[in-house]
Amino acid sequence: MNVRLLDGSGIDVVIEGEGPAILLPVNPVPIEGPQADEMRKWGADPALGRTLIEGLSRTYRVIAFDYEGHVLQVPKADTLTPEHIAADFLRIADAAGAESFAYYGYSWLALSGLQLALRTGRLSALVMGGYPPVDGPYEEMLKVTMATHEMSTANASGNHPSETAQTTEWGERSGEYDWANVEVSMSELQTRQFVTLYEHLRDFDDRTALSRLTCPRLCFAGSKDRIEYGEKWGDVTVDIVSPLIRYKDELTEAGWDVRILDGLDHTGAMQAKHVLPVLLPWLDSHLRGE
Repeated sequence: MNVRLLDGSGIDVVIEGEGPAILLPVNPVPIEGPQADEMRKWGADPALGRTLIEGLSRTYRVIAFDYEGHVLQVPKADTLTPEHIAADFLRIADAAGAESFAYYGYSWLALSGLQLALRTGRLSALVMGGYPPVDGPYEEMLKVTMATHEMSTANASGNHPSETAQTTEWGERSGEYDWANVEVSMSELQTRQFVTLYEHLRDFDDRTALSRLTCPRLCFAGSKDRIEYGEKWGDVTVDIVSPLIRYKDELTEAGWDVRILDGLDHTGAMQAKHVLPVLLPWLDSHLRGE
């Protein structure tokens, strides 16, 4: 199924399984070839989206769509805003006939899920992986994305990004990645859209937002999810896990379930073999009463 988004572009949506609906912004098609080999070197699963879909669709109606891949192919340089993203997700849910649905997203797609939850009462559950719902590193990510945009503008390459470029710029590689030698191969339009997103989130008060959410909600991160970017990135540290540890009691009091995945970094904690054992029992408890 192809769904028309707010800007008129189309995105392919795959629907599998029966049961409560869950919106899943992942790539349903396994990556192959040299790109897949490079991902495996960093502990990433080239078939991550497919593995998540297969695990969840046994008991849920999975509505899957590669939103990250879409915005890299059709950059929304000036319109990748929280409002725009939420509108796109709701169009996908509407097209799939899902009046009520759960949502799981990881990294920037997790914060996108939080923005969605604040703009609709249709969520049956919200799961944020790899991004904290309170004290999020919005300012730090703005600095990183601005540095990335400056480099892409200087390069003016216009080349299609490799998988490495697509993931490293947004913090989805190991903290041991050699940031000093990373070359940005994203285009100016591709990088500018993420600057746009974090500029619109600059003044977002995530602590105040806690009281506005009512659906069941879960957040998780790896215990080693902390990335120190080098000088050319502004010497920024993007710390994902510390807010979950520091504010666990506050989050629990506000209605969140919090999980820390021991020994895992940002890439490790996003892998299906670690996500599904956390996600499935939690969804079963809150959506199926099991």
